[in-house]
Amino acid sequence: MKQKLNIIKIGGNVIDDEKSLSLFLTDYSKLEGLNILVHGGGKKATEVAKKLQLEPKMIEGRRVTDASNLEVVTMVYAGLLNKNIVAKLQQNNCNAIGLSGADGNTIKANKRIVKDVDYGFAGDIESVDVKTISVLLENNLTPVFCAITHNKNGQLLNTNADTVASELASALAKIYEVSLTYVFEKKGVLKNINDENSIIENINLAHYKNLKDDGIIADGMLPKLENCFVALNNGVAEIHIANTDFLTDKNIQHTRLIL
Repeated sequence: MKQKLNIIKIGGNVIDDEKSLSLFLTDYSKLEGLNILVHGGGKKATEVAKKLQLEPKMIEGRRVTDASNLEVVTMVYAGLLNKNIVAKLQQNNCNAIGLSGADGNTIKANKRIVKDVDYGFAGDIESVDVKTISVLLENNLTPVFCAITHNKNGQLLNTNADTVASELASALAKIYEVSLTYVFEKKGVLKNINDENSIIENINLAHYKNLKDDGIIADGMLPKLENCFVALNNGVAEIHIANTDFLTDKNIQHTRLIL
């Protein structure tokens, strides 16, 4: 029987609000068993970029990363946010270790090939070092991954944090029973963005395509759900999209992804 592993990706306004983030990390630190945390931080990166008079550009929920913006996202994701999260987890007696994909060569990526859109220094993940990550987990460390990867030729790359979570879950599902949860400020995927209670409880691939065609799912939710179905097809046991309350109450209303 495979050992259970929880992979939780935190993003949205939760990571931008210090109080919400602290409450989440307090709850997260109480989770039993093996755990991995993945975080985004796009809003903070945008805020810092604008202070430096750099204009961020987004296409279908994905950031276009030129050389200057790569410096910003590396500083924000792998530095400011990652280390603040690790420090808060340590405060709650969760022995966390902050990582980018370059650390321990844990996540190797390639610069995205230019097709219709040039995303700049965006990284598409090629491999995940399951062995190294397993050593950390088995020694009671909680890896905290940011959205920075590398190509093993000295080049850092910006990789969507939802993709990082999905690829980690897919790779680790070979040896663990993986539960993947995307946590943000909403209760789940909403049918009406203005109605907090219009939660779509179950979404399969056909339903997702219909919701996308109807414009109900758009922007940053697109790569999130695309990554969910990749993970499901790669043997991840369960995938949820929920708010922070899901950590302490698995029975609350939320969105579950199904094949």
